[in-house]
Amino acid sequence: MTIQLNAGNNLSISEEYSQKLTGILSEELDRFSENLTRLEVHLSDENSHKDSKNDKKCLLEARLKGRQPVAVSDNGDNYDLAVDGAIDKLKAMLDTILGRMTNR
Repeated sequence: MTIQLNAGNNLSISEEYSQKLTGILSEELDRFSENLTRLEVHLSDENSHKDSKNDKKCLLEARLKGRQPVAVSDNGDNYDLAVDGAIDKLKAMLDTILGRMTNR
């Protein structure tokens, strides 16, 4: 599974944070790795000009073998919370999709 990190305008991802995110995503989504070919992570700050609650956004786009890509997003007070929320949503979605595939 390839993991690609993307940052929105006015945002840059440090090498240290990039490695941290890649490690977390690899660990959390390991059980789906046979079915995932690529995972794109899009981080953005929806109110970059001011400080507000839940303005950090994480969008995860997962590309499954032989299926259309799926995407989930979550917002949080910081990027770690947004990423955690998006991972939880993606795991639930992948469980549903892959569960349907095995029940056929």
